[in-house]
Amino acid sequence: MTKEKKQQLTFAFIMSMLMAFCMSGILTAVNTGLDGGFISRWLHAFLVAWACAFPLVLLFAPITRKLVARIVV
Repeated sequence: MTKEKKQQLTFAFIMSMLMAFCMSGILTAVNTGLDGGFISRWLHAFLVAWACAFPLVLLFAPITRKLVARIVV
């Protein structure tokens, strides 16, 4: 595997994890409140969100790069 490919996979892994962590925490708090079971609900939501986010970042990153290259001239 090339260094560029490793960097792309690592970026997708970290970015999807951070976004899923933040978004699942915010949405869990908004939808269910900050009570005693919040952490458990948040972690469950995070795992589901990250399982979706990582492959979606891998899928959409190349498309997004091409779109950005056309927009930013």
